[in-house]
Amino acid sequence: MHSGAERVLRYEGKAKRVYRTGTPGECVIEFTDAATAFNGERKGEISDKGRINCATTSIFMAMLEEHGVPTHVIRQLSETELLARDVEIVPLEVVVRNIAAGSFTRRLGVPEGTPLSRPIVEFSYKRDDLGDPLLTRSHIEVLDLAPADVVAELEVRALRINELLRSHMVDRGVTLVDFKLEFGHTADGELVLADEISPDTCRFWDTATGDKLDKDLFRHDLGDATPAYQLLLDRLGATGVPA
Repeated sequence: MHSGAERVLRYEGKAKRVYRTGTPGECVIEFTDAATAFNGERKGEISDKGRINCATTSIFMAMLEEHGVPTHVIRQLSETELLARDVEIVPLEVVVRNIAAGSFTRRLGVPEGTPLSRPIVEFSYKRDDLGDPLLTRSHIEVLDLAPADVVAELEVRALRINELLRSHMVDRGVTLVDFKLEFGHTADGELVLADEISPDTCRFWDTATGDKLDKDLFRHDLGDATPAYQLLLDRLGATGVPA
């Protein structure tokens, strides 16, 4: 039903391709092995990343749906493809931080690994050409990027997702340090979680060893990221894609 002949490339991002299908309101998301960091300044590939991130995203989205968080994912089509609802992306990246790392440490001088007294939600303008700058709610309002009630709902959902993901991962020996979310509106106006949840968009640390299980390995040239990505997927108990 979703053969390649029906697909038309709609958008190609840094690590995914999005295709229109023959069914209105649906799209196919293809995950690739391409990897970028620091707003595209560092480019390369992480072997097998497309397969791993597709499976990881499918597992996380299904878990969130089970707990009442609406997402755009319909089902996994193949090892590297998801069938999803078409959405109009809200031009905001929503970051939740539990432990100091990444740009938070660079901006504020807090040592990496410092636990935060409570989760922090940050908003960034989804603009690669500007380096995805940090935004206040006043910026969002003045630039008319999203209504105030939508911004408030994004924060509520992000914190709920954080609770669910942290709980899910702690049982698997993994610490959720921080992560980025994107949301979008379906054709009928429903606000849903979109994009992906994977080692590309989250910082995961092995709770016992502190080893990084995410894209920081690629960002900082700390070694082959593929085994870490696969270990994260294994901890999630992946069982493969139905034929």
